[in-house]
Amino acid sequence: MIERKASGVYLKNGIPTDAPEKDAAAREKTMAYRILRAHEKKDGADGRMHIGYDAMISHDITYVGIIQTARASGMKEFPIPYALTNCHNSLCAVGGTINEDDHAFGLSAAKKYGGIYVPANQAVIHQFAREMLAGCGKMILGSDSHTRYGCYGTLAVGEGGGELVKQLLGNTWDIDAPEVVLVYVKGKVPHGIGPHDVAIAMAGALFPDGFVKNRILEFAGPGIEKLSMDFRTGIDVMTTETGCLSSIWVTDETVRRFYENVGRAGDFRKLMPEDGAYYDAMVTVDLSAMESMIALPFHPSKAYTIHELKADPRGIFEEIETECNKALGGKVKMDLSRCIDDEGRVRCDQGVIVGCAGGMYENILEAAAILRGKSIGNGYFDLSVYPSSAPVNLAVLKDGIAADLIEAGAVMKPCFCGPCFGAGDTPANGTLSIRHATRNFANREGSKPAAGQIAAVALMDARSIAATAANGGILTAATDIDYSVEEHEYVFSGGIYEKRCGFFFGRADPSAELRFGPNIKDWPEMPALGDDLLLKICAVIEDDVTTTDELIPSGETSSYRSNPEALSEFALSRRVPGYVGRSKKIRAMEQAREKGEADPALTDLLKKLGALPESTTVGSCIFARRPGDGSAREQAASCQKVLGGFANICFDYATKRYRSNCINWGIVPFTVERDVPPFSDDEWIFVPGIREGLLSGREEYDAVRITDSGRMPLKLYCRGLSDAERRILTEGCLMNYYAAGYEE
Repeated sequence: MIERKASGVYLKNGIPTDAPEKDAAAREKTMAYRILRAHEKKDGADGRMHIGYDAMISHDITYVGIIQTARASGMKEFPIPYALTNCHNSLCAVGGTINEDDHAFGLSAAKKYGGIYVPANQAVIHQFAREMLAGCGKMILGSDSHTRYGCYGTLAVGEGGGELVKQLLGNTWDIDAPEVVLVYVKGKVPHGIGPHDVAIAMAGALFPDGFVKNRILEFAGPGIEKLSMDFRTGIDVMTTETGCLSSIWVTDETVRRFYENVGRAGDFRKLMPEDGAYYDAMVTVDLSAMESMIALPFHPSKAYTIHELKADPRGIFEEIETECNKALGGKVKMDLSRCIDDEGRVRCDQGVIVGCAGGMYENILEAAAILRGKSIGNGYFDLSVYPSSAPVNLAVLKDGIAADLIEAGAVMKPCFCGPCFGAGDTPANGTLSIRHATRNFANREGSKPAAGQIAAVALMDARSIAATAANGGILTAATDIDYSVEEHEYVFSGGIYEKRCGFFFGRADPSAELRFGPNIKDWPEMPALGDDLLLKICAVIEDDVTTTDELIPSGETSSYRSNPEALSEFALSRRVPGYVGRSKKIRAMEQAREKGEADPALTDLLKKLGALPESTTVGSCIFARRPGDGSAREQAASCQKVLGGFANICFDYATKRYRSNCINWGIVPFTVERDVPPFSDDEWIFVPGIREGLLSGREEYDAVRITDSGRMPLKLYCRGLSDAERRILTEGCLMNYYAAGYEE
């Protein structure tokens, strides 16, 4: 299904051919580089690209913090279209008024600064961007990791809030020139195969060893022209789960018809690589060989064919259970074997088709075709369907698609991302939920391991979810059933947005007052970095990968994302429960030191190290092998800073976006070699000369580890920082950097 080629290739006359060596000049012929170069706002004298975006988009668990940061940094008006959607904290069911208070703040900010406001249940963030913001050759920045609109001809990137703040202040997104990987698509999709089958297969083949990490995927090849727009979208949005930086696709008549349908024909233009474009690697996707797939807990890359799982459920489940229970740290035990019935069949308890990946018109259409005239039964299995936007919802209602699903026993729900991150449709303890959603990380379905709860989410395509529903919850591949689909074409009804959304870009009203609810708090003061740095390890995580869901859980905690102090109480709560308490103790020591009231034991330690209390910052630190996979949420880093964090130490950062979040919040992104002796949460690390080292461009630091058994040297690395990033770290965070007058 998926083949990889690690060496470079040229695309000549539409055919990949081997390249003898890297060819940076011919890389400029790719679609990705032509778009990037068109968006450069500064010359690349420093070897980096400095990008300005055409538009931005955020949802209601990120936009408050972004706007608060930008306000504190001097923003007066949104300089580019910035859409604020409300698709995450839409339930308004946790914490009293605080969710709707955030929505009121968002509307008032859109009016004051000239933004676009999308009320709750009108659209999930990415469907609104596809229908209203995307355009061929454009670039969009979003504060959500699944910001991917490549098949619409738009190079889109998901980043933490700090990077959006830079755009709001007229500054640039700065990156090292990325490598580009050709995704060569061939063949024709078999009946019953959907986009999630392709996406899961790609995640399984590309994520585990970082084959495309921080690279741009460029889709071309004869198989694309046979794919519908929704099918392309379903693959494209999931490229995030491969670890890539962004994606871009060739555009054709299918894309042209999409832009005509949404009333923006002028945003179409044909994109294709120039002949002889060079790619640093290649991935071949053979659509003809695709099978119905399932991604088992706890990652979209845990990919199996449904037939493989059905043939050996006990063996595969045992392997997955062992890995999952290790990740859960003994707090609760996952038991997937309970999902195998007496006949050896896998029994599922819940189905969900939702959000930016699942809630597309075509997915819902095919699910309805499979379930037409059937019943999901009156047992434990239930099925929920969430359209991705109000126009999609209206279309499935007008076309009778929703009626077919409701008659089969499914429940149609509003345009909401909730089940994808643990808010809504939380399954029963010990059950297996199958979902056409973007992620299946631990506890992302809403369970609370600390309370003895755990459920499992497996990702599947809407077609196989519907086939399973029609079979009473018994796992079934859509390729194993007969069904036909009536011809329907999605007709976009943009009048819904015109009636309900606020389009204020270009019409900022400085006199408009921001509406603050009692939970919306300013960022606390962030201290700058001293000459030397003394770190206390407050959490050690030895998993291969640590997700942002572990660093700051999703679900009900999302309601507190407008309150930095309240949210920080949840940091690592599902992974290292003692982290918050340990970090607060170190924060208190640092606050006392700043007042000249340093703890005597701390003063004694610093003297032994040859450091001065008045110039040595004391902070907490996390060690994780490979942190930052998953969401773009900046709170995964900002909560550490609020608690007094000043560094992360790891072997490697899972994503650029998490590392950027650390930098923007003044957390030094150290790395170490893999042969370093294990860390513990009772040791100190002293980094002398950190401030001078950062400002002078040093990339290696001779540190000292201090444990009960003595001292040992430690080599720390901090590579690839720009001059601005070094200054952000020494100032303590991005807000301090702007407050100090940099970038004026």
